Amino acid sequence: MSSSSIDGGTRVAIEGPKGKLDFDFREEVSIAVEDDQVVVTRSDDEAFSRSYHGTVRSLLANMVQGVTEGFARRLEIVGVGYNAEVKGKKLVLQIGFCHPVEMAIPQGLEVEAPSPTNITISGIDKQLVGEFAAVVRRIRPPEPYKGKGIRYENEHIIRKAGKAFTSGE
Repeated sequence: MSSSSIDGGTRVAIEGPKGKLDFDFREEVSIAVEDDQVVVTRSDDEAFSRSYHGTVRSLLANMVQGVTEGFARRLEIVGVGYNAEVKGKKLVLQIGFCHPVEMAIPQGLEVEAPSPTNITISGIDKQLVGEFAAVVRRIRPPEPYKGKGIRYENEHIIRKAGKAFTSGE
């Protein structure tokens, strides 16, 4: 069960069992709470208002889901000697560089390494979870020849054939 409040007409605060999220919106839409539902209406039928209406509705739905259930992204590490571990407030990656890569975990996120080759990033803000997962993946994206690198769980990597050596004529 989550509760929401509208402050001053341009700010929405949604609170649930996992935490609290705020959102500032523009005057093109109005937001009201009716019968335990958040209702978004637009002021006119202009193209921008229609698109912004859908964006706000989607953001509010994600906020409600975040404070009630939360979001998680899982990453897999593929490669001999590649691993990850969480040390305090840092994610430490050994992924083929001459030094370990240390990343500060943003506030509001929970990062776990249940095994050396798996990383789970979870939190209530969908955008923050996805962005941090993308930043971690960008450090060593999967390469197309052997598939080594950091990938999302169940991500399919299109493999390329390597150079084929043929005998000279």
